[in-house]
Amino acid sequence: MSHTNSKDAFRLPTFRIDSDGGLSPEALRSWQGAGCLVIENFCDERARRELIRAADSIVAQFDMTDRDAIFSTQTHEHARNKYFETSGDKIRCFFEENALNQNGNLLVPKEQSINKIGHALHDLHPVFERFSYQPRIARLMQELGIDDPRLLQSMFIFKQPGIGGEVNWHQDGSFLYTSPPSVTGLWFALEDATLENGCLWALPGQHTRGLRSRFLRVNGELIMEQLSAPPNFDEDQGVPLEVPAGSLIIIHGALPHYSAPNRSQKSRYAYTLHAISGTAVYPEDNWLQRGQDLPLRRLTPISH
Repeated sequence: MSHTNSKDAFRLPTFRIDSDGGLSPEALRSWQGAGCLVIENFCDERARRELIRAADSIVAQFDMTDRDAIFSTQTHEHARNKYFETSGDKIRCFFEENALNQNGNLLVPKEQSINKIGHALHDLHPVFERFSYQPRIARLMQELGIDDPRLLQSMFIFKQPGIGGEVNWHQDGSFLYTSPPSVTGLWFALEDATLENGCLWALPGQHTRGLRSRFLRVNGELIMEQLSAPPNFDEDQGVPLEVPAGSLIIIHGALPHYSAPNRSQKSRYAYTLHAISGTAVYPEDNWLQRGQDLPLRRLTPISH
């Protein structure tokens, strides 16, 4: 779908946190009303550079012989291969859809071919682990009312220049379903996110309509199942979330959001985490699963 590129488009307010990760009453009211929250200057340049260097190192060591590792948000074809389906407790690279030709050969340099790295960076890589389990993030989850928060998945998203793929309107709760619903997304801008390089878009307030669909395993196959009386997304109400590097966008699990393809010559690096409540039920038919040797870990805030 197309969106206006108007610089005059409506913008959500931005907020700051205190040194421990605490939110103001105004920020909490904005979160409850919009279903997303933009926080300025969450991660400094040193932290951003460290995460980017770590991701670049993973890509440099990536074994290019696995051509099944293509990620598509348009067809979800990737869900049918074991490389993707078994990545919940591993670190794996996934190609951009337009990075390879029909013969499986790269059309761009290797370092510009990767769509994302997922899905257990936060537990298996020391740089991402140190960033992900910082007390400020734990405090934020506490402030947002997530009981016994646990980190479920992590991704480093490249949004490569020229070929960065579109991500359709979706709700994170469709893919990371819990009962009761509890998933919350944390999207850290490691580079400026703009209309030109494919920033996030959201539908503020539409998280109150509940989940439209659920991605689950049925008879060994992963499918997208429409839920009863699915709500419609008012996509023409989309709001761009243009943010400078260092910003954090928090996303409610039922909030519809989207990002356009990146046709610019600037990448749009981001690191994302998804947290769920340890008191909620995480069904065995969810696509993302972990082995027993890598259980979910608690986020622990600083005690006062």
